[in-house]
Amino acid sequence: MYRRIMSEVDIKQNLKLVVERIEEAFKKRPPALQTEKPFLVAVAKTKPADVIAEAYAAGQKHFGENYVQELSEKGLSVQILDKCKEIKWHFIGHLQSNKVNKVLAVPGLYMIETVDSENLATVINKAWEKVQKEDKERLRVLVQVNTSGEEAKSGVQPKDAASLYKFIKEKCPNLSVEGVMTIGKYVEDYTGGPNEDFIALMQCHENIVKEFNLNPRDVHVSMGMSHDFEDAVIAGASIVRVGTSIFGARTPKPQAK
Repeated sequence: MYRRIMSEVDIKQNLKLVVERIEEAFKKRPPALQTEKPFLVAVAKTKPADVIAEAYAAGQKHFGENYVQELSEKGLSVQILDKCKEIKWHFIGHLQSNKVNKVLAVPGLYMIETVDSENLATVINKAWEKVQKEDKERLRVLVQVNTSGEEAKSGVQPKDAASLYKFIKEKCPNLSVEGVMTIGKYVEDYTGGPNEDFIALMQCHENIVKEFNLNPRDVHVSMGMSHDFEDAVIAGASIVRVGTSIFGARTPKPQAK
């Protein structure tokens, strides 16, 4: 059944269309929003390694995973290690401190987008120092912000985003804090105006840029998914996380780890 469904999904064509939509949305961004041109993170949640390999062969390099177990299994799979040697993994799910080492052990780990506390940042910083014994390359991270105030979602409050950014920047020498991210509330209708969560995250971006005297283009803003990534790009996103528009509907899993 799975193979039959996947045969109906043209991943290469879907990727092309999503990239084109990002380009068109970027043209509509107001000149005053000086964030970097956005890039795509393809979210292969619940999809197998061969689907990722297919997207990689079509030119996609950045991939996101929500669950530690899935990231570990795919990232360490023979197929990915053999066929996707320059893959760049983004961890975009809630991360518990006791699972940090498992995430850091994945080859090609590029960024953890969901650092939501000083404690988690400290744990990642110490663990990464042990992983990077020789080359000392810093691990990229983003500050996760709970812009919607929903209890089910992780992240610091918008007012605390700059504070956590500062903590990582000053107290975590093995990490490179590169911006902010949010999941945000699902919004179906944008006729009433921009997504308030996008506005809130852009305010966090602006506060950080001003407080640390940074170039706006050097501070990433990760927001927007399959249903709203174009609106996110127009609002200022420099990273968009798109899954179903590329890979089709998610495959049900009995349990998320």
